[in-house]
Amino acid sequence: MSDLMKVSSNPHIRSKATTSGIMGAVCVALLPATAFGVYNFGLHALLLILVTVASTVLTEFVYEKLMKKRVTVTDLSAMVTGLLLALNLPPAAPLWIGVIGGVFAILVVKMLFGGLGQNFMNPALGARCFLLISFTSIMTNFDCDAYTGATPLAALKAGESVNVMDMIIGRTSGTIGETSMIAIVIGACILILLDVIDLRIPGTYIVTFVIFITLFGGRGFDTAFISAQLAGGGLMLGAFFMATDYVTRPITKNGQYLFGIFLGIMTGIFRLFGPGAEGVSYAIILGNLLVPLIEKMTVPKAFGKGGERV
Repeated sequence: MSDLMKVSSNPHIRSKATTSGIMGAVCVALLPATAFGVYNFGLHALLLILVTVASTVLTEFVYEKLMKKRVTVTDLSAMVTGLLLALNLPPAAPLWIGVIGGVFAILVVKMLFGGLGQNFMNPALGARCFLLISFTSIMTNFDCDAYTGATPLAALKAGESVNVMDMIIGRTSGTIGETSMIAIVIGACILILLDVIDLRIPGTYIVTFVIFITLFGGRGFDTAFISAQLAGGGLMLGAFFMATDYVTRPITKNGQYLFGIFLGIMTGIFRLFGPGAEGVSYAIILGNLLVPLIEKMTVPKAFGKGGERV
């Protein structure tokens, strides 16, 4: 009986998973999209990726040294932030855009709010939205040596036809990492197989979005239209790699389903009724801001505090 009364210190549930292990798995999973982005857009895209990643890692290192805090760059979270931000940049963007975005992501969105685990929104998406507002002409210019003209989603919104197969493969204009649906799905499968993410948020997000555009898109269940919407605008990249961020997603299972539903609806609203053709970044940022409310609504009641009798 006395043994049953012994209580060890927390945490009571232990796992062999580490932050560096999880972030390393995310880096590996992003390699297919990164490699295809470099193949699709050329050397400048590679330089932009390297500069952006270097800026996030260096910013975190310098800040922690100046503040006399423990240096945490070895957990690879800053590298993941830099890589995700770079994959969300236009391939012909100047290198200084990656530097400004990287500094903003780490310094403003992450470190000033307490570092890893304390940021209230995804740092990469926060930086991308900041760049979209501050340097709109650069961030919306997808012309490069390989492609010119509007992105497929912009063309679709204007009533033009698009080549869905090219969008799925990635032979289109767009940001560095969003064009190839195949490469992104390969990376997502790696994360799922490694048990880094599950399908609650991305699955609910995608299904809700499909239902929304079917009901309100004006084309009914048009498979070509739906496929183009899924393959373009970074929806797959956002659903599997940014909406699933451990820090800025709900921790409750029901909360994750609500989060995915919210993202699907907001992305549909932005794309169908907004002035732009995309909307994934803004949908996820808004979702991040609502996470405390979602968790408050979905957290299980403590036993004896109105919970169900057992």
